[in-house]
Amino acid sequence: MSDSYQPDKVWQWKQASGGKFANINRPIAGATHEKELPVGKHPLQLYSLATPNGVKVTILLEELLAKGVNEAEYDAFLIDILEGAQFSSGFVEINPNSKIPALVDLSGEQPVKVFESGAILLYLAEKFGHFIPSEHIKRTQCMSWLFWQMGSAPYLGGGFGHFYAYAPEKFEYPIERFTMETKRQLDVLDLHLANHHYMCGDQYTIADMAIFPWYGNLVLGRLYDAAEFLDVTSYRHLMRWAKEIDEREAVKRGRMVNRTWGEESEQLPERHDASDFDNVTKLSAK
Repeated sequence: MSDSYQPDKVWQWKQASGGKFANINRPIAGATHEKELPVGKHPLQLYSLATPNGVKVTILLEELLAKGVNEAEYDAFLIDILEGAQFSSGFVEINPNSKIPALVDLSGEQPVKVFESGAILLYLAEKFGHFIPSEHIKRTQCMSWLFWQMGSAPYLGGGFGHFYAYAPEKFEYPIERFTMETKRQLDVLDLHLANHHYMCGDQYTIADMAIFPWYGNLVLGRLYDAAEFLDVTSYRHLMRWAKEIDEREAVKRGRMVNRTWGEESEQLPERHDASDFDNVTKLSAK
């Protein structure tokens, strides 16, 4: 253990720690302020931000709509996590864990509140009967990869991403540790995709939609500015898969929703109608 840091006998909260996200990191749960969430015109109400976890859900919703499932029309409201909007009383009522995304389904007799991105994907896929295999073995494979993503991504995001891109200081041990784990995960995907078109064989599923915003965007150079550092070109099967999914029109739209950074042509802070995408195109063309 380094001489520069010795843990206290009893941990104390040092509010200045945490780097970029120090203002929203805290060791307690619950709401910090009273604020109701807005409600739009559609049965599905999404409260989110275009981080990888948020993009999973908007990709699925746009894929469902592209498939002609009109009941999947939705309102997507922006939750600015850097401003602490996820700690409002309205958001905490839907998700006591205060993480985006969160979904409310108003189509039934009682509202259904769903949180955790993987749970939302599974809920919507089962509700509408698309993008989830019906055959037992393939469905089990889909669930395995969905839960693999949910369990693995924290090592990529909170581990590698934090210490490589966001931590206030760079330290060799955590960067080396989480880089090794991230590259191991990339190799897991690359080896699997060498023999499978999608994560579940020939069928495009919620497993692909869960994995792409994290690992697809990473190898495409959109995450943590780390593509060169991780030598992502060596994962050629993963790269093939990522590029193919990236070309899907529904994926392009899903990546735009609740996005407030980057090129103007890729930003749609809130989405309430399919025509909202046309308005972005018109504005960015000016």
